[in-house]
Amino acid sequence: MNKVAIGIDIGGSNIVYGFVDREGNCLEQGSWKTATFPDPKDLVAQVIKEIKPLYHSKNYHPIGIGIGAPNGNYYNGTIEFAPNLPWTGVVPLKELIEQAMGLQAVLTNDANAAALGEMTFGGAKTMNDFLVVTLGTGLGSGFVANGKLIYGHDGFAGELGHTIIDPIGRPCGCGRNGCLETYVSATGITKTAKELLKETEEPSILRSLSVALSSFEIAKAAESKDKLALKAFDITSKSLGLALANAVTITSPKAIFLFGGLANAGDLLFIPTTRYFNENLLTIYKNKIALLPSSIPDSEAAILGAAALAWTNLS
Repeated sequence: MNKVAIGIDIGGSNIVYGFVDREGNCLEQGSWKTATFPDPKDLVAQVIKEIKPLYHSKNYHPIGIGIGAPNGNYYNGTIEFAPNLPWTGVVPLKELIEQAMGLQAVLTNDANAAALGEMTFGGAKTMNDFLVVTLGTGLGSGFVANGKLIYGHDGFAGELGHTIIDPIGRPCGCGRNGCLETYVSATGITKTAKELLKETEEPSILRSLSVALSSFEIAKAAESKDKLALKAFDITSKSLGLALANAVTITSPKAIFLFGGLANAGDLLFIPTTRYFNENLLTIYKNKIALLPSSIPDSEAAILGAAALAWTNLS
């Protein structure tokens, strides 16, 4: 039998799963629409129906199940008040999955899982101190210090996206105002571009896309040297660079990895962010910290992160 970890990543739009071996090879994978499961027990039923027969037929030997999810609590194995999921309140998903599958499971925040994936299978294999920032619909983060993921006393440490950069700023899904993720994320840069379109008369490709405007379209326009799109990236990068410089003072990481849809903009994000980051770093940290793209392929990153959680905790 081939030993594998089952990785399940739960997102606001999609749930992905896969079987991953110790070397980080994703041997099988699949996905479902999150909205298909209005009750978490519906998801558990689907896991039994689809995943269990698959590993039996392929002669895989699962060492356990890793689950990455928004607002996932590592200590309790619960998903707690996740605003982007159809489930309300506290969901004991670890317990439900273990009872259904007869396997050990471990659950954590999706960004923490991404950090474990980077440490187990990616560019942080040789690092004990680093930070992973996921730039998707929101901004997630996972902090690793002294070779250990930081969970805090309650399982919710490392929420960089919910540090406030403007107390009277944009409303956030967490119920507060001015959180970093409302400015630095795919959603955030789209809001910034829309504000610039309203506030200025700058000619822009984006003016014809006001309804269908997205971070992808903003990146395309910026690649074409569209001044308004480049300004949106500059504003976003300034906030991100400052936030990362502040984060460095807490754990002194060797590197910071940026991952997710917005990070795929490449130099459009990395060059100005690196500049603002270096400008704001405390002198004792200057020229010591690399700002890097994740080395894990986008198509497998969520699965590998969740699987790394299982390999790290259950093998």
